[in-house]
Amino acid sequence: MPVVNDLSISVATANGSGSASSNNILFKSIFKMGIPCSSKNMFPSNIQGLPTWYQIRANGDGYLGRKDVIDVMVMFNDDTSDKDIYRVRDGGLILYDDTKPLPDELKRDGVQYLGVPANALVQKHVEAGPLRAKQRNMLYVGALAYLFGIDMDTIREVLSDTFGNKPAVIESNLLCIELGYNHMRDNNLSQSLSMLEKIPGGNEGKIVTEGNTACALGAIYGGVTFCAWYPITPSSSLAEALERYMPRLRKDQDGKNTYAIIQAEDEIAATNMVAGAGWMGARAMTSTSGPGLSLMNETIGLQYFAEIPGVYFIIQRGGPSTGLPTRTQQADIQLMHVASHGDTRHIILIPHDMKSCFDLGRKSFDLADRFQTPVFVMMDLDLGMNLWGSDPLELVQEPFDRGKVLDADGLEKQGSFARYRDVDGDGVPQRTLPGTEHPLAAYFARGSGHDDQARYSEDEKDYKEVLDRLRRKHDTARAYVPKPLVEVQPDVNTGVICFGSSYEAVREARDRLRAAGTETNHLLLRALPLTAEVREFVASHEVIYLMEQNRDGQMAAIFKEEYPEFATKIVSILIYDGLPATAGEIVRQVEEHREGATNGVETKVDESWQKQIASI
Repeated sequence: MPVVNDLSISVATANGSGSASSNNILFKSIFKMGIPCSSKNMFPSNIQGLPTWYQIRANGDGYLGRKDVIDVMVMFNDDTSDKDIYRVRDGGLILYDDTKPLPDELKRDGVQYLGVPANALVQKHVEAGPLRAKQRNMLYVGALAYLFGIDMDTIREVLSDTFGNKPAVIESNLLCIELGYNHMRDNNLSQSLSMLEKIPGGNEGKIVTEGNTACALGAIYGGVTFCAWYPITPSSSLAEALERYMPRLRKDQDGKNTYAIIQAEDEIAATNMVAGAGWMGARAMTSTSGPGLSLMNETIGLQYFAEIPGVYFIIQRGGPSTGLPTRTQQADIQLMHVASHGDTRHIILIPHDMKSCFDLGRKSFDLADRFQTPVFVMMDLDLGMNLWGSDPLELVQEPFDRGKVLDADGLEKQGSFARYRDVDGDGVPQRTLPGTEHPLAAYFARGSGHDDQARYSEDEKDYKEVLDRLRRKHDTARAYVPKPLVEVQPDVNTGVICFGSSYEAVREARDRLRAAGTETNHLLLRALPLTAEVREFVASHEVIYLMEQNRDGQMAAIFKEEYPEFATKIVSILIYDGLPATAGEIVRQVEEHREGATNGVETKVDESWQKQIASI
């Protein structure tokens, strides 16, 4: 008896073969049936030709993290077939193009093989042309639709939504989908793994988007007026979303643009433009990834020390160096936390879903202005570039917080102005904007040593006072950054902390642990610096499992530095193979630690699973 609405599909194709359209049609059709689903695109870092895998998880219980196993492998890339046959789980299904007989070396025990002669059908029924080879991929959409019950009327609706003004494109793609569907039906091909059934009202009112787009919209509604950027995977689509939406949303009554977007010659130029625009009073931003952030460090230090606001959207990928440009990771936490040389501490906002991408993207500009400092929005490729279902993005109507900005009237009333003086004990000085018409308004924004009146100084007392005030300002931010989301039950001594895209895998892992008899409390971290709620959570549990996607436990190091008295109770759960985290691996590491703790022996993480994944 097949299970209902629990299915993981992996589509193996070659990059540039046109599979993106077919994969999107497949994903959106399942979503439109009301079934909770998510997608993961594992694509190569070249332009065309190397292997790509697109994974879709459909789960009626709402679990959206990457599934531990692949139920169905669509094997449409001859170059990876010898490994793809072993990616699918025992008892799973392999769908392949059987235009030619399958070689014996691609046959394995324990899985079901079903063929659809995609090449032959396309050659026979599709007019010769440059798109014929790419439309071959639409046949696996039709084959899967028949096998798993994906509604054809829904597929037609998605085609219309996608190619609404191109009826010829709709017709040609639908022809190929129907060819695949009809072949499976006419040959009585079937499977017993799973069936997808419509969920009435499921996903009603929800949208499908990616985190980079949601962040861009948040920035627009957060008042951004200037963006300088340089293309780099996986952050480019954020700036491109700004370019797509700003012309529609940011014009004055005369139709003139009220913004500027500049593609700079490199990341160093981009960050310097952000610093200049921020000094002028613009709400300025950039988007980049780890290598770009490395190049931006010196100017970030200037902004921190001269106290110039700016927002940095960092979409993390695998490093170091070029690393894995198209894989996900959370390995730039420390780089953001203390960016630049010298003593620094930065505000970091951490979205975990589409709504928080939008909300924190907006809030980042208020915090940058309030604290006159660079603010980082910490994302990763999984959250930023993959498609996610979401409730609609809703704007909270509240005025912008520009912080302690003095205009001419304020200067006249106050009678004095010292740019870097702490006037009320919170570490945040007052500032003026260039062009303010008042004799007290002018000052030098200095990256060199200075006193509280912005005068050049190498005096040791002045220098220490500036550094101490900057640290005091950072401590003040604890009361302003987003608080964590906490789930607590009484008499539970085990806590789990996660952040960012790890949330979905952790949510599922906690349910599995609960089913096995282990109850956990949970804290979803949403910002640095750490707030009082975080300390209270850590203090109130005997053991804390802190899950992050990097090798060295970078967030755990921040916790242990902040709370040395609790360092021994913090246990790192680490996943860093470049693939999105799974609940199964989290559960495995937690159970391994608990077993070691029970037996009174120290346990080490078994890295054999990582080597196995790397080998394929």
